[in-house]
Amino acid sequence: MTIPNQTMLITYPDSLGRNIKDLIEVLDQDLKGAVGGVHLLPFFPSTGDRGFAPVDYRQVDPEFGTWDDVRALGEKYYLMFDFMINHISRQSEYYKDYQAKKDLSPYAELFLSWDKFWPKGRPTKEDVDLIYKRKDKAPYQEITFADGSQEKLWNTFGEEQIDLDVRHEVTRKFIKDTLEFLCQNGANIIRLDAFAYAIKKLDTNDFFVEPEIWDLLKQVQADLNGKGEILPEIHEHYSIPAKISEHGYFVYDFALPMVTLYSLYSGQSDQLAKWLKMSPMKQFTTLDTHDGIGVVDARDILTPEQIDYTSQELYKIGANVKKKYSSAEYHNLDIYQINTTYYSALGNDDKKYFLARLIQAFAPGIPQVYYVGLLAGQNDIELLERTKEGRNINRHYYSRQEIKEEVKRPVVASLLKLFTFRNQEAAFDLEGSIDVSTPSAHELVITRTSQDRSQQAKIAVNLKDLSYQVEINGQEVTF
Repeated sequence: MTIPNQTMLITYPDSLGRNIKDLIEVLDQDLKGAVGGVHLLPFFPSTGDRGFAPVDYRQVDPEFGTWDDVRALGEKYYLMFDFMINHISRQSEYYKDYQAKKDLSPYAELFLSWDKFWPKGRPTKEDVDLIYKRKDKAPYQEITFADGSQEKLWNTFGEEQIDLDVRHEVTRKFIKDTLEFLCQNGANIIRLDAFAYAIKKLDTNDFFVEPEIWDLLKQVQADLNGKGEILPEIHEHYSIPAKISEHGYFVYDFALPMVTLYSLYSGQSDQLAKWLKMSPMKQFTTLDTHDGIGVVDARDILTPEQIDYTSQELYKIGANVKKKYSSAEYHNLDIYQINTTYYSALGNDDKKYFLARLIQAFAPGIPQVYYVGLLAGQNDIELLERTKEGRNINRHYYSRQEIKEEVKRPVVASLLKLFTFRNQEAAFDLEGSIDVSTPSAHELVITRTSQDRSQQAKIAVNLKDLSYQVEINGQEVTF
């Protein structure tokens, strides 16, 4: 299917109002025109990680609404749903059946046994050290069966998220059946969460294991059977998404957030221009998501010194950004991410923030804008401290009244105009061309031209004095 080249909002089902019905109202009334698609973060019953430990993909959590609400959203906006291809909740019916019946359970091979994975005498310390881990210990959890026996299962992420064994038929059927159901109920794009962790193989680091990872992608694509697109979610060195892009899939631009911060902190345009020239068109761009700002994603686009400079400046310039918010003290799972809103990362500075979004709007690909970012939200220190969860600094819950007030702010009003403009102009055609130049060390010029060359949009940005000019077919545009 063809994905509309329109800005996608990333939001939880209960972050813009109380539920999906409220979200539809907000989109239709307060954000009208600025949003064409919605990445509706996990709305299934879940036992952890703000929805990313799904119990049952066939249900909508009643707190959020019903499938009728989801389908109503899909009638107006193209939709992205998450599928956690690496894991499922230990409160799911599959896990509970396995725990009760052990090897007699039809789901016994759905889960990846740590004990059965390793040959006799392994894992050694070297084996465990080799694994690309998200925690400071071996990634397993010991479970006790109904008969009192015990076994270790792979457990890459939180305690509630038990890893699946994608090698077996029972798991393949679960994947296929689930994907078909999600597409039947409104999903135009399936985001494969934690995709790079799904393949485990002896004598590897168990992260993006080739060639098996390509076989898994092909399997998922075949399961979708043309009913939807795939977006693999991978936070790592930019060369991995580049490989996926070469295979024809959509990818994320997770490097843009750090590269843009570096450019606005330093006033230098060279690295940003270099990255934009390297970027594919078939991608979704981000400045912010429900996670932190990825540091590792920008490695070798920015030099080690530039990454260190950007990180240090973030803590210095960023409003209420402290290193401890991205530490174990605040349950941070990923040492390569910094927890903050993008607006606060730029010191709650309206000029710098609008410039960052202007660059994103003109960058190759389709912009994804996180709900806090679309409302230029500041760090939510109260929620952070109440929950002691680092990523909650960027997960504010907006009431309907708050939203009505936020959209009146000049910076938010300008953002809504910008993305409405972006959604309507044919110059941003993904089949069209992009030209990026740097007239000086502080200047950046991006020109987007439609495939038939009839439409052209251009920005000239000065990263030092924060001035900019926007033109559409030679006529100046203001926001």
